[in-house]
Amino acid sequence: MNLLQQSRKIITTVILVLILTLTTACGNSSNVAQLDRNPNQSVLSQGSTYTALERGNTQSGQSFGDWVVQTSKGLIKDAYVRDNNKLGIVISPQVRPNEVRTLTKSLVQGFHKNFPNQDLTVLVYAPDKKLILTAQYDTQSNQIQYT
Repeated sequence: MNLLQQSRKIITTVILVLILTLTTACGNSSNVAQLDRNPNQSVLSQGSTYTALERGNTQSGQSFGDWVVQTSKGLIKDAYVRDNNKLGIVISPQVRPNEVRTLTKSLVQGFHKNFPNQDLTVLVYAPDKKLILTAQYDTQSNQIQYT
């Protein structure tokens, strides 16, 4: 039974990666532009309390944010992608402090693979929603800077 559960998780992960790859590769930029101008998008006001945010303000960003949370096996409680170059995540209490940078580096690599040819930012928030780490990927130098 354990083997069956592992197989199911692996197959699900592969399918999600394929879907994400295909939607990113085959996405129509005019559809993305239409999504960005949708007047019915929910907006989080400054005075509102934290709730689950939309995972992306574009279709490909939404898909990537969903994929990050689903494949994190509980390590990431929430994620969002803005403008296909900024990823914000809220980690769970299961993530140890010495694992945050490694997790962030993996996210930067995956984010770059899905949104190439642009500088990227990954913002990591603690379970209490306080910013604990920012990683900035520079395409020219191919380096990640942590602050």
